Amino acid sequence: MPRHRGIYNPKNPLPYELSRSRIENFIRCPSCFYLQQVKGVVFPSFPGFNLNEATDILLKRDFDKYRGLEETHPFLINIGKHHLIPFSHPDFNLWTQSIHFASEGRMNFIHEPTNLKVGGGLDDVWINKKTNELHVIDYKSTSQRTKGKEISLNDPWKISYKRQMDFYVWVMQKKEFNISKIGYFLYCDGDRFADYSFLNSKDASMKFKMTLIPYDVDFSWVEEALYNIKSCLNLNSPPSHSKNCEYGNFISQIDLIN
Repeated sequence: MPRHRGIYNPKNPLPYELSRSRIENFIRCPSCFYLQQVKGVVFPSFPGFNLNEATDILLKRDFDKYRGLEETHPFLINIGKHHLIPFSHPDFNLWTQSIHFASEGRMNFIHEPTNLKVGGGLDDVWINKKTNELHVIDYKSTSQRTKGKEISLNDPWKISYKRQMDFYVWVMQKKEFNISKIGYFLYCDGDRFADYSFLNSKDASMKFKMTLIPYDVDFSWVEEALYNIKSCLNLNSPPSHSKNCEYGNFISQIDLIN
């Protein structure tokens, strides 16, 4: 079945597919977004975060055990969240597939005014037995460099984490799920300060401090961003780089040398 993805073609009537990460690229720098989506510029790549991916896989595996049983995970019981249960749905595993987000059964939505098909891959969804609402869950991994510092969402770069949550809740609402405007970030914090042996006789193990952080979703920006994205895609030339765009600043420095 034909699809409209990759390099944008204004003459293609099919919905143009954009992942959540590409939408984030636009918010960070419309010029870089345009160069990638319209002109096909390939930007430098970076190695994946394999340890972060591993914690995501292990967390999902643990919660899947209780998803099938429709029971609360002991961790949630221990922190007083006994009413939160991993949500079971026939398409749940499809919802987690970010690479194939635009395929049938995945977590995507066609925004008809812009003809953009947007979506992504979820980490998890829990159902609230008190309200019967669904909560989007995002797994995060880190290792705090300051002893005793509490995990929060206040660091400047975490605005992108919040937008990620906003976007997924918006998509689920558009798909008419009974979705809560409270999302949760489940943080794994690799403990480098605790008094324990890391290296054992045959293997090594790191302990993680776990924190569940509620977040009040605000997706008021999403629809406006989609309209702005569509306008950007139809430009004849790229817009200016954002002030804080590292690629744009790098290019400007080279221009000064020449």
